[in-house]
This record gives sequence, structure tokens and C-alpha cells, in this order.
Amino acid sequence: MAKKSKIAKAKKIEAMVAKYADKRAELKAKGDYIALAALPKNSSPVRAHNRDQIDGRPHAYMREFKMSRLNFRQLAHKGQIPGVKKASW
Repeated sequence: MAKKSKIAKAKKIEAMVAKYADKRAELKAKGDYIALAALPKNSSPVRAHNRDQIDGRPHAYMREFKMSRLNFRQLAHKGQIPGVKKASW
């Protein structure tokens, strides 16, 4: 499980990206890069990254399932992910 502070920081960045999305798009369309640089750094969508919805793990993230490989494997073995079954060879 990720640290609570990292999960909170990620949520804060997501909120700031959403808050400034329209303003950033407007300034980019104008080409006003000086005003764009004056906006808060965390308002840039590049600074946001994907985290596991269950425990907040940032690495080995699977976009299709919105979880890390560890939680994916655990839930797939239990049969809790629809359409996923263990391959055997």
C-alpha cells in the first residue's frame, strides 16, 4: 500500500488539473506561453500519473483495469474480475 500522503498528493494534483483545464486550453489556443507558465505547476496534466484504485500503488499499473498487476493477479485468481481467467499451458 502506498503512503497516505502520496495518495492525498495525487488527489490534490488531479483536482488542480481539473480546475485549470479550461484556462490552460484557452491560453494554449492563444499562444500565451508566459501566462501559461505563471499558472501553478501542479495544474499541468503531465504531473498527474495513474495509481491503483485499491491501494494507490503507482508502478505496474494496468490501464484497462485501473489497478496494479499485484491486485489484478489477486482478484483474477479469486474470479472477481469478469471475463478474466487464468491461462494454463
